Amino acid sequence: MNINEIISSGVEMNVTFRASDLREFADLLVKRTVKELLKTSEGSNVEYLTVEETAKVLRTHRSTLWGWSKKGILTPLEIGGRRLYRKSDVYELLKNNGHE
Repeated sequence: MNINEIISSGVEMNVTFRASDLREFADLLVKRTVKELLKTSEGSNVEYLTVEETAKVLRTHRSTLWGWSKKGILTPLEIGGRRLYRKSDVYELLKNNGHE
């Protein structure tokens, strides 16, 4: 029986488990959360760019994006350990800086 099955069963009990089992369960929760968030964003027609894609579009380095994030210039979403930028935010930054 894995952690997910124990939780789903609704039974109250004390359990002992390996750290690797806890890690596996945490990974499962993150994957489910990311999947649900992406489904939600698909329904709202929001498009996202990865750090690499954003750096390429803006012709800059990843470290510059990090600095801009700290300054609030271009803030990424952090989903499941991944940093994603709204495509609309990236192109708005380009437009406002005369790079249409």
